Amino acid sequence: MSAAQQVKFYQVGSFAAGNRLLGPELQSDQADAGRANALTCGHRACQGCGEALGARYILDSAQRAAGGKVIAVNATGCLEVFSTPYPETSWQLPWLHSLFGNAPAVAAGVAAALRAKGRTDIRVVGQGGDGGTVDIGLGCLSGMFERGDDVLYVCYDNEAYMNTGVQRSGATPPTARTATTQAVGEEPGAPFGQGKNLPLIAMAHEIPYVATATVAGLRDLEAKVHRAMGMRGARYLHVLVPCPLGWGTASHDTVRIARLAEQTGLFPVFEALDGEVTDVTPIRRGLPVEEYLRPQKRYAHLFRPELRTDVIARLQRTADRNIARFGLLAHEEASS
Repeated sequence: MSAAQQVKFYQVGSFAAGNRLLGPELQSDQADAGRANALTCGHRACQGCGEALGARYILDSAQRAAGGKVIAVNATGCLEVFSTPYPETSWQLPWLHSLFGNAPAVAAGVAAALRAKGRTDIRVVGQGGDGGTVDIGLGCLSGMFERGDDVLYVCYDNEAYMNTGVQRSGATPPTARTATTQAVGEEPGAPFGQGKNLPLIAMAHEIPYVATATVAGLRDLEAKVHRAMGMRGARYLHVLVPCPLGWGTASHDTVRIARLAEQTGLFPVFEALDGEVTDVTPIRRGLPVEEYLRPQKRYAHLFRPELRTDVIARLQRTADRNIARFGLLAHEEASS
């Protein structure tokens, strides 16, 4: 398995960058004027919402891979609330809203019904946030994995329950401030030693495909969706989608923050087949975690009134462990 083909971009004008020589077969799905626009204009997401970006990128690619024959099942959460305020909808594909915790089960039921009708041409995508996936829906998701249901399930990870007021979830990183993990005490924010690494949990089920991605890597994300849609059985995609409201970041910095999470090693980007890591997205230029933490108000207590070098060092060790575990800097070692 190979990662998405890297494209070198050239300056094409005083205020532009691009690659006019890029053939249509190498262009991204979002570059296609005829793309599906699965999540279209009119929704009520916050400015700079990473989840809105991720959902559009992923479902446009899924539609393209499946010839437009996709049914989406959506857990309760931000994505459902901002896209379908009754009686309106911003979805341009068959779309079902389930409860907070049963989207994987509902998606599995849709897939079973299609199989019973002999409609193997129609594909099913389940989706939800980290609250509905990592916490409330974990049992249903594990069942979907164990049964091998023909569903691609996508977790849009913004690392907290954003829709209900920014409460801690099982995906909230250590030291992050939320409404339920305040920046007080000797160890402020979310505690170390809690939470769940759902991509690794999915890999433990030895399902055909598990991958992570961020909204900063459009081509990588699209390639992984196409790869997953080319398979059958239970598949899982975990996507980091920064939330300007919950993270306290500028709305125009969403993609930059996602890229920093990847470049520091705090969010490793990889693919796995049948429980084994088969490919990683290498870090081109490793950065200290401080560069990722500083722009986010949820980590402001690590920098004032005093610099918490001890806590930042613990987070750096987490990033270093990820880099070593997944071999994210192996390409640099090979070239040295």
